[in-house]
Amino acid sequence: MNPQDDYKIKDTKPQLGERWPHGGVRGGGGWITSERVTSTYDLVEQMYYLYVRVVKARDLPTNPVTGNCDPYVQVKLGNYKGKTQHFEKKTNPEFNQVFAFSKEKIQSSVLEVTVRDREMVGRDDFLGKVVFDMNEVPTRVPPDSPLAPQWYRLEDRRGESKLKGEVMLAVWMGTQADEAFPEAWHADAALVHGEGVFSVRSKVYVSPKLWYLRVNVIEAQDVESEDKSQLPQVFVKAQVGNQILKTKLCQTRTTNPFWNEDLIFVAAEPFEEKLILTVENKVAPSKDEHVGGLSLLLHIFERRLDHRPVHSRWFNLQKFGFGVLEGDRRKEHKFSTRIHLRACLEGGYHVLDESTMYISDQRPTARELWKQPIGILEVGILSAQGLLPMKNKDGRGSTDAYCVAKYGQKWVRTRTILESLSPKWKEQYTWEVYDPSTVITLGVFDNCHLGGGEKPSSGPGKDSRIGKVRIRLSTLETDKIYTHSYPLLVLQPKGLKKMGELQLAFRFTCLSLAHMMYLYSRPLLPKMHYIHPFTVSQLDSLRYQAMNIVASRLGRAEPPLRKEVVEYMLDVDSHMWSMRRSKANFFRIVSLFSGLISMSKWLGEVCKWKNPLTTILVHILFCILICYPELILPTAFLYMFLIGLWNFRFRPRHPPHMDTKLSWAEAVHPDELDEEFDTFPTSKPQDVVRMRYDRLRSVAGRIQTVVGDMATQGERFHSLLSWRDPRATSIFIVFCLCAALALYITPFKIVILLAGLFFLRHPRFRSKMPSAPSNFFRRLPARADSML
Repeated sequence: MNPQDDYKIKDTKPQLGERWPHGGVRGGGGWITSERVTSTYDLVEQMYYLYVRVVKARDLPTNPVTGNCDPYVQVKLGNYKGKTQHFEKKTNPEFNQVFAFSKEKIQSSVLEVTVRDREMVGRDDFLGKVVFDMNEVPTRVPPDSPLAPQWYRLEDRRGESKLKGEVMLAVWMGTQADEAFPEAWHADAALVHGEGVFSVRSKVYVSPKLWYLRVNVIEAQDVESEDKSQLPQVFVKAQVGNQILKTKLCQTRTTNPFWNEDLIFVAAEPFEEKLILTVENKVAPSKDEHVGGLSLLLHIFERRLDHRPVHSRWFNLQKFGFGVLEGDRRKEHKFSTRIHLRACLEGGYHVLDESTMYISDQRPTARELWKQPIGILEVGILSAQGLLPMKNKDGRGSTDAYCVAKYGQKWVRTRTILESLSPKWKEQYTWEVYDPSTVITLGVFDNCHLGGGEKPSSGPGKDSRIGKVRIRLSTLETDKIYTHSYPLLVLQPKGLKKMGELQLAFRFTCLSLAHMMYLYSRPLLPKMHYIHPFTVSQLDSLRYQAMNIVASRLGRAEPPLRKEVVEYMLDVDSHMWSMRRSKANFFRIVSLFSGLISMSKWLGEVCKWKNPLTTILVHILFCILICYPELILPTAFLYMFLIGLWNFRFRPRHPPHMDTKLSWAEAVHPDELDEEFDTFPTSKPQDVVRMRYDRLRSVAGRIQTVVGDMATQGERFHSLLSWRDPRATSIFIVFCLCAALALYITPFKIVILLAGLFFLRHPRFRSKMPSAPSNFFRRLPARADSML
């Protein structure tokens, strides 16, 4: 098999929408209408689980010695045992915990639920148990209502007599579509204890609602410096959380400085940070003097949805050092420094936390501006195959894999499958789609926060990245189920590595075809991005701040979606320079112009009469178009229509995926890879940095030459009429006058016909020397001779 095929998408044929117990079929065809936008949960094979919900207990007996009861419940099914938390000194505890046992691994026909009294010394006391026959457990099929729990009297060890106390339970057979599935204690994760229990469960996260905070610093009044003999020269420093921005230094020394400068921050709801403003006086080049400060809560600012002006306000600054020692002077009436601000929370922008190349959401911040969804995206995360061991446990390689998917503001995380190189998740998630030109990103990671293993090579306490998949929704056909196996490719310092394969099933269902077609004529981002755009440097800085806020907020969830996971999903390092990416982008441009180059080669062969029959046919077509110029545009559009129809046969059958050749990842030089994974600033020895710097200068020199050549051609064209070369300009304007008179007299068809026939003339009438217009143009002066 060709090794390149290992990096390609493969078709899979999983058994989707499997039959439920007792012959019922769940989901049907999976069609969704605008009236019913719930998921049919038919993109994954149904996995059956025995669910046991332990709600509470009552009237439990106390220990005759201590007079107390510290109860807990143990659920046992074959070799699997699960325990609830214990309660101290409670005879009526409330547990509210769900246990799930995979039907595939059930080896017992009896389920035992035992209530015990925890003892500090010796064995825990037996308080009673309830036994269920597996053949009598009912099956629950969503969307049926959850099974109501019931009270059961506790029995003795042999089940012959009733004991004091009751326990409230619900036992049923269901699938992973059950509402209890995400929060359940799973038998296959029984070895995980402590905080790690939360990190193995599946979870849905929502990104924090992000706003742009625009602070327009207009002016200040009555600014005083400590040195009364000299007027202050001040600037304003503003801080929101970890973001610090400064205005320009006021050019003149004055007590009433004026700036009228915008400072843009990223803020997230709920607004925990404050806007802290300080006015500082530039005393010396390396010394600033604090004049006054101000702290403002963010929710006091106006929220605007469009570009209408916002009212400005004056704020009094608090002087630094005005503390306890000067308490008697606080009541004195005197002028204080004031600052004039115009601040607002921008609701008309979409706060970018991901690259626009892979954007998954483009809605503005303000919910009032949202449109109706145009579709539903359903993704079944089935399984992974052939994962590589990511860490060592007990001297052997293992992987505890979980998958994260991000689309819009919704993040989902599957449960962690312990110690498996072929994990099966079979979980399905649904997103509302507001724009087809968006991308869903899925990443697979190794959970390194379970305890009991050696630290991974990627660093202490970090979840290792296994690979990533991106799917652009606009490349999918609507209402079609795609089932593919995607290679998980990671670029490492040693080169490109395949870490395994991820099997997915997904479907994009369109709710309104007319609305979706209309969106193709609309701008990708909200209109505020075009009416009042940000600069490129502002966007880069704001995106970096937004990513930090999202990572920190999701890292505080339970279980946390860790920073390294969020950064990998949001492509935090995509802006870093690398030789590999530069080469890849250069060859993308080359391939983009390959069609024009092949067209020019074909035209050159026609002009050189390589194939006389083709050249004669081109002559005939050219003469027809000249005689009937109204056919030129219809012919061009008809030609493109026919090309489109012809290419329909060769349309892509699979969604696009990571292309190793396009990424220039297969043939990259090891040193270039090492440079790409270097830290910023660099941590390499001086001789390595010098070699890389010289190489960068060499590459930049070639780019500089190309850019200079392009500038030269433009300047030569400009100098035709600029009289930089008086004789050349004289020749050109005389030529223009003669050409104008000749074209005025000669019919335009004759001119085009003669020009075309001259261009298509036979090689025996051609000279190998450059033409006179080309010679004239190359002799024109450029500004290169004025450069140092």
